[in-house]
Amino acid sequence: MTATLAPPVRIGKAAVGALGMLAVATGALESVVTPTLPLLQRELDMSPAEGALLSIVLLITGALVTPVAGKLGDRYGGKRVLVRLMTVVCAGGLVSALAPNLPVLLLGQVLQGAMVGALPLSFVLVRAHLPAGASKVAIGVVSGLFVGGGMAGTLSAGPVAEQLSRHWMFALPTIAVIGATLLVNRLMPHDPPDRPDEAGIDWPGLLLLSGTLVTLMLVLALAPDIGTRPLVLGALVVLLAAFVTGWAAVERRAASPMVDLRMLARPAVWKSCVLTSVVCVGTSVPVYLVPQLFAVPADTYGFGADATEIGLYLLPGAVAASLAGPVSGIGARRFGSRAVITAGIAIMAAALIALAAVHTEVWHLVIGKMFISLANGLCVTAMVAGTATSVDRSDTGIATGLVLVTRVIGFAVGVQVSGAILTAGTPNGSDVPAESAFVTGFVSAGAVTALSLLVARTMREGAKK
Repeated sequence: MTATLAPPVRIGKAAVGALGMLAVATGALESVVTPTLPLLQRELDMSPAEGALLSIVLLITGALVTPVAGKLGDRYGGKRVLVRLMTVVCAGGLVSALAPNLPVLLLGQVLQGAMVGALPLSFVLVRAHLPAGASKVAIGVVSGLFVGGGMAGTLSAGPVAEQLSRHWMFALPTIAVIGATLLVNRLMPHDPPDRPDEAGIDWPGLLLLSGTLVTLMLVLALAPDIGTRPLVLGALVVLLAAFVTGWAAVERRAASPMVDLRMLARPAVWKSCVLTSVVCVGTSVPVYLVPQLFAVPADTYGFGADATEIGLYLLPGAVAASLAGPVSGIGARRFGSRAVITAGIAIMAAALIALAAVHTEVWHLVIGKMFISLANGLCVTAMVAGTATSVDRSDTGIATGLVLVTRVIGFAVGVQVSGAILTAGTPNGSDVPAESAFVTGFVSAGAVTALSLLVARTMREGAKK
């Protein structure tokens, strides 16, 4: 028997403000690694491939946690799950702050990845406690504050790491997350579960997908050393195939699969997934390579930038990314999703090829990264919107969930391949990769991105399946 649920309690500006503070704090904590990655590589004696792994583990964890968090929120209430998720995030931030070496820092980043599930849960809480009109405004405010927090983290991580230490660049935003979580717990009323009797969580599918992604990242990280460890790499490839096969079999049979693979048979969905994955590969290559190129010593072919300068150089790209969503929405309404996606792919491919050809001045990299961030936002926003309107309303969550998973896979693969290229392009006895390694990375990403135009031109607008 299903219990009668009490109507949700209305919330005021203070509760929404607490969610906004939490969004700022988590956005800052999420963004500190990218501008300081060269510094972390030096202090922890990491190879480029290990640095690439560090930059993506949070995102991988987030992709796995987000669908589980949504189902747990439906079952137990959004506030209860949000507070517990943020407890895990705070533990991860403290582990990262105290980490003496790479394995411990990786553990901290894995735990911090739970923060990716916090933003959707915040939206659930806002919708549960506010009328429709007010909830739209509140969701926009929380989303904007998360982006603002990311920009603040990008700017502040370098000065904090250089003036204090790398430990404090994790500790300070973690303290802010702890404070904001306590405020949310105090000011936000409990929300009744929406679907307390729904099907269980697909734990076998979650575990097998986790194994698949982790093994894939290890294969890509070890690929440059295939000559010295061929048996290890071969065993990992076999293990990867086993994980993929097992995961596909479990998802086809699960009553409530984490990822409904049957949805991939629909052209609107698989085309969006392919495009999302390829576009995110194209985006992730400069996300990893550009900070590395900034940090290359100035007496070679680089700029010798420190973490503070790298944060400043990356800021225009962060601003462009924040503007891309609204621009994409306006463009999709006026010209259609396919036109926006095609334009975004063309801009990204051109910017990547331009970076390969011209990267001798700081402004070359700043402008190139800015256009790539803008193009990525245009494409991903339009693809999510296009996918949502190309399937039945009841399938929207499943279809967009598939796009999310492929987005993470594309980003992770691109970063790991970039790290492998730099590792393979670093001469023995040197810490500086050959300039040709950066050129290879940019050209490869540009070529792959350009090829995705073949898929984009076959997409249809709003076709119901």
